[in-house]
Amino acid sequence: MANWQQILRKSITTVDQLIELFGEENIDREAVQEAVDRFNLRITPAVLAQIKGDGVTFWQQYVPSPDENEVLDGIVDSLAEDDDSPVPNITHRYPDRVLFLISPVCASYCRFCTRRRKVGDPEKIPLNQFDSAFRYLQEHTEVRDVILSGGDPFMLSDRRLEFFLKKLRAIPHIEVIRIHTRIPLHLPERITADLCKVIARYHPVFVNIHFNHPAELTPATEKALAKLANAGCPLGSQTVLLKGVNDDPETMKELMQKLLKNRVRPYYLYMADPVAGAEHFRTGVEKGLEIMKALRGWTSGLAVPHFCIDAPGGGGKIPLLPNYVEEISDDEVVLRNYAGELYRYPLPKELVLASLL
Repeated sequence: MANWQQILRKSITTVDQLIELFGEENIDREAVQEAVDRFNLRITPAVLAQIKGDGVTFWQQYVPSPDENEVLDGIVDSLAEDDDSPVPNITHRYPDRVLFLISPVCASYCRFCTRRRKVGDPEKIPLNQFDSAFRYLQEHTEVRDVILSGGDPFMLSDRRLEFFLKKLRAIPHIEVIRIHTRIPLHLPERITADLCKVIARYHPVFVNIHFNHPAELTPATEKALAKLANAGCPLGSQTVLLKGVNDDPETMKELMQKLLKNRVRPYYLYMADPVAGAEHFRTGVEKGLEIMKALRGWTSGLAVPHFCIDAPGGGGKIPLLPNYVEEISDDEVVLRNYAGELYRYPLPKELVLASLL
């Protein structure tokens, strides 16, 4: 039986392979090659099966498009991560948590990637500059939560991943470790019993997986999720609202319900970042609010993520909610529920009396 590294080597990595699979009529060689020169191409066998099974939805996520070459108002570092990077591989934006980039590569490359300016390039996510990162974490005692990302941390060997987990656990003020990944759907074979044993030695380790469509939860992916959950990892999901992929309420509701069924708690639904090369994926904010209205009250609260914009320029995540408050007066709040019905919530009498004095 092939191991995960052998399966990874069967990935599509060239425009010639795309043309051989999908035909010259579907792949504009010159334009697609330009897109690949700007940002890496890799499509694992698991993702290729998804593309063949559900064409447009997965094609858009993974097959390079001429649209990537049309940069209008997109921003290279749309979240200004580099501005908040005190040492290589660390982004420190929020008071008590940091982002720690530990891997430069992914199993498959998502064409809407926010970090496409550096992902896939070991020179931009250097693997030989971790001493300053660990020194920074040791010195900054306010940091209690570290998010391991990249690239994809699960692209590291078990031994290398354990190196990071062990070093972080040796820092007393770091309480929580999070791993951000797409490996369970890109390369489910990577989630092995040995990997789960490594993670289990360093709990609490949360694993957040990026899911965008219900069809991504294949039997192999569900099996990988079960292994992580059974190893004691709290699982969360992060989803990006993508035009033509998941920008309708029923698709999103099915995704969130299917995640919950697999012990994955929906965490964030993001507006697509205004990143250069991925502008064609963006929708209006109204579409996200429409989807949230179709979730809140119509399905379990556990299946409702936080809808937010990761503010361009480094402002952080800003939540957005449909407006359920119609009016606030001196004595009551007028509310509209999920079904559009009006209700009145009386304010405490002492507040009403105080307002009259």
